[in-house]
Amino acid sequence: MCDSWIHQLSSSIRGLRELFFPRKCVVCKKFLAEDEWDVCADCLEELPMTYQWDIVQNAAFERLARRFEVQDAASLFFFRTESDYRNILYGIKYGNRRRLAVQMGERLGRQLAASRMFRGCQAVVPVPLHPLRRWKRGYNQAELIALGVAQAMRLPVETKLLQRRRNTKTQTKLHGTAKTKNVQGAFAVDPRRATDLQQQGIRHLLLIDDTLTTGSTLAACATPLLAAGFRISCATLAFAGQ
Repeated sequence: MCDSWIHQLSSSIRGLRELFFPRKCVVCKKFLAEDEWDVCADCLEELPMTYQWDIVQNAAFERLARRFEVQDAASLFFFRTESDYRNILYGIKYGNRRRLAVQMGERLGRQLAASRMFRGCQAVVPVPLHPLRRWKRGYNQAELIALGVAQAMRLPVETKLLQRRRNTKTQTKLHGTAKTKNVQGAFAVDPRRATDLQQQGIRHLLLIDDTLTTGSTLAACATPLLAAGFRISCATLAFAGQ
């Protein structure tokens, strides 16, 4: 009886919330069905996928390979500023849509798990935020994406290995070499944690970020990881450009 009453109360509260604050798809702004969250089924069906996980030496790989020794790389969907799909990233990064970050990470992870290219990955490492920026935002979107990826790939998430030791400017408003200079030397590896992981036999890491643009941030993260003796593959939700 008590459980039934609680269920009815919960349904009533949800109904009132939907009445006064109806949920809308972040992409097309249409009202969401009861079983939909953040992005409607139609927009998910039309997500502009890259299919890079099926293409050896794809555009993501080539972009990163010019900067560091990367094993494999892939992004889930194409990012274009004129496309409404940009709102997925904006919602994750600035709109506190934490559940969406995990869900999109799971969607990416399922593709990677089915790909031969990423079978050697042993742990998932998110690009870290500086503690001050994480405190202001309340979360690290790359860590939430990494959580979803790791769940789908059945891999551990490693958040203690890579640290951001300098609070850099946002990369969004920078271009070209300014992005590289902004994050150069911003990341460091915890040597004790690196030793622990390598003693466990973990040497191939999957580095996760929200978007691949120039590759400057991923390169700045990969540099100390490579120096510590790890192999690096990379994956992001979005790929900017063709």
